[in-house]
Amino acid sequence: MSQITFKGSPVNTSGTLPAVGSQLKDFTLVKDDLSEKTLADYKGKKIVLNIFPSIDTGVCAASVRKFNEEAAKLENTVVINVSRDLPFAQKRFCAAEGIANVETLSDFRGSFGEDYGVTLTDSPLKGLLSRAVLVANENGAIVYTEQVPEITQEPNYAAALAALQ
Repeated sequence: MSQITFKGSPVNTSGTLPAVGSQLKDFTLVKDDLSEKTLADYKGKKIVLNIFPSIDTGVCAASVRKFNEEAAKLENTVVINVSRDLPFAQKRFCAAEGIANVETLSDFRGSFGEDYGVTLTDSPLKGLLSRAVLVANENGAIVYTEQVPEITQEPNYAAALAALQ
């Protein structure tokens, strides 16, 4: 379990992020058309998992915009935004914001949050995902992780992107 904060108050997660050097765990997430994507769909690509509580908050939306902007510059890399928002809300946001360089997938019916140790177990955000970033190389080995210590803070974009080099 990781202890982080939400507006300064302690919050716990269901576990800890996978370690650098370990392999990404398989997942099944839901696209905006309700079809499913799994880790196997990204075989051979570098992966950035941008994990957050809800696309309908300012900081989460900012992270999606920033990674969308940066993703256009990356070769053989996919940025996957993961939250427990319904796919319909994710689709509405991405359409309104012109988000086209990243994928936004939902864990509303899956176990991604528990498998990756990012489900919030208490606080008003209980059941949502914490703010975290994982980066994996083409072979699925994790090369960078960040469990953002305060949910209302943005992740360290520069460090995550540098890990792709």
